Amino acid sequence: MTVEILIPSPGESISEVEIASWLVEDGSFVEKDQEVAEVESEKATLMLIASDSGTIRINTPAHTTVKVGSIAATINTEGAGIPSSDVPKSAENSLTTPPLAEKKKDSDKVLQKEIQPAEYEKIKISPIAKKMMEESNLSVDDIIKGLQRITSSAVEKVTKQPYPNVEKSQPTSERAEERVPMSQLRKKLAQRLVAVKNETAMLTTFNEVDMTAVMELRKKYQKEFVEKHGTKLGIMSFFTKATVEALKQHPMVNSMINGDEIITPSYYDISIAVQTPKGLMVPIVRDAQNLSLAGIEKKIQELADKGRNGKLSLDEMTGGTFTITNGGVFGSMMSTPIINPPQSGILGMHNIIERPVAINGKVEIRPMMYIALSYDHRIIDGKDSVGFLVRVKQLLENPIFLLYNGENPEKTLLDI
Repeated sequence: MTVEILIPSPGESISEVEIASWLVEDGSFVEKDQEVAEVESEKATLMLIASDSGTIRINTPAHTTVKVGSIAATINTEGAGIPSSDVPKSAENSLTTPPLAEKKKDSDKVLQKEIQPAEYEKIKISPIAKKMMEESNLSVDDIIKGLQRITSSAVEKVTKQPYPNVEKSQPTSERAEERVPMSQLRKKLAQRLVAVKNETAMLTTFNEVDMTAVMELRKKYQKEFVEKHGTKLGIMSFFTKATVEALKQHPMVNSMINGDEIITPSYYDISIAVQTPKGLMVPIVRDAQNLSLAGIEKKIQELADKGRNGKLSLDEMTGGTFTITNGGVFGSMMSTPIINPPQSGILGMHNIIERPVAINGKVEIRPMMYIALSYDHRIIDGKDSVGFLVRVKQLLENPIFLLYNGENPEKTLLDI
């Protein structure tokens, strides 16, 4: 029986996707529920799953744009009991005819060219790759030296060069160029970034935060925090918590424009920018106002892991009322982050650097961070933008306030 693998729909408004890469080779054996390919849309990366066990036949090569619902591959389920690699050697020998044995012997001579027998035993070569290497008269060294498994894609990279051999496949100039097509995700990101600059009245305001209190809390209670909650106490949870409290006092920063209306949610879904191999993605910590510091840390770690492994769903990246991005992890000292539409504000974190600052008339060395708020001036006035950033600063410099919904605990105690 032949089973079809269809291109799934990433969302209602998307009709085309790009097959980013195949995780299996054409003609190979796949297991039921095995991930066989990565599919990229303008919003997310999805995985193609084998619906049954059997031999897969790929209909559409990688880096090809296809229609949603089209057939990406088929699976022949006949004889799907065991993969070919599990067939006993005795059975293999009984099926090998003299002509095939001679052909295998000739191909082994090609593959063993310029390498020692001991090295050859350690290298695994797929059947398709072996056939392609034989046809192109290539040795293992011609493809890549020291690789533990050679696939058909590796062979194609060499055979497509003008001179597919060791001596002539090396770059002839230090001014070589590499050209790769933009992914659907990267194209959409580029379009959105340009649209933000053209369609919003974006402005950025800056402030600085003394991170002493947060750093001391982390240092003092890190071990106990990890033992109880099973995750490290980072600084992102403090920023998320402070952001939520500041948004409560400045709701316009949590708003967005929809046509001629201004929408102001009563909830706080905080988008957290995460760098992944596919580019920048912005998964969402939903209802952040209901989470503790530990809950926020766990959720951010879960989303970050999914993003790096290409497992983020469209649902986990759709929506969001405000965004936080941390360029400090890459060493950025100051930047102007770009708004994540249709949101109206984004908070930029930066590198923590020890600098001399004036404290009560004396110069002290403190861990300082510049923070930036980019906002849409069409609906957010200077009072709200500056007030929001000042409130974030106050809460981070006095994190105990976060325990009292952003209020001064002494004033709460005195009821003033």
